[in-house]
Formats: sequence, structure tokens, C-alpha cells
Amino acid sequence: MTVIVLTNCPVGLRGFLTRWLLEISPGVFLGSPSARIRDVLWNEVRQYAGQGRALLAYQTKNEQGYTFETHDHAWHPTDHEGLTLIHRPNRNPPDTSQKPADVPRQGWSKASKRRRYGGR
Repeated sequence: MTVIVLTNCPVGLRGFLTRWLLEISPGVFLGSPSARIRDVLWNEVRQYAGQGRALLAYQTKNEQGYTFETHDHAWHPTDHEGLTLIHRPNRNPPDTSQKPADVPRQGWSKASKRRRYGGR
């Protein structure tokens, strides 16, 4: 099984993919092409996506049973101890300029409460 998801891609690319895959929702293509055809389709998607983004997911013989690839996407697949996970970049990084580096972060543990309230 192969799934290709297109976002903000040219209409001609969507038409090209309908030759091999079924468009089950706008920009979402599903089918069972051979591995060779899947690779050709993915190369065409990467070449003609323009300003758009694309995601390819397909079955493989691994722990998860599938793998995926991205093109011009902010989220990237990363390997974590043999599993492929999506790395999503933090859009709002914490503002550390106002806090000194040596002050521990306040939490909910008993030790944190003791530090906060002066050792009670």
C-alpha cells in the first residue's frame, strides 16, 4: 500500500498521479504500485511539486511495518533507536534570556517545593 499526500502542489501533478493511484480526498492518493513505479512517482512528485509539500508512506518489512519520506516539509523523519519518528521543530522556543542559567526550573516534586518554600 502506498499513500502520497500533496499540499499546495500544481494541479497537473495531481492529474499525473491519478494515472497510477486513486485520489481519495483532495491531495491524498492511495494505491498499490510496484516498488519501481512508486520510486518513479516519488521522483516525479519531488521534481514537479513547485512550492508545495509532499509526503510518501508505504509498507516495508521493518518493526513499524511502514516507512515514509517527506519533500519540502517542516517535519522530518528521524531514526530513534530503530524506529522512524517525525521530528517537529519547535515554533516557539522558550525565552531563556530572562532567567539565569543556574536557577533550577520549578516543578511539582517534593524537592522542588522545598527549594521554593525555603526547606520546609
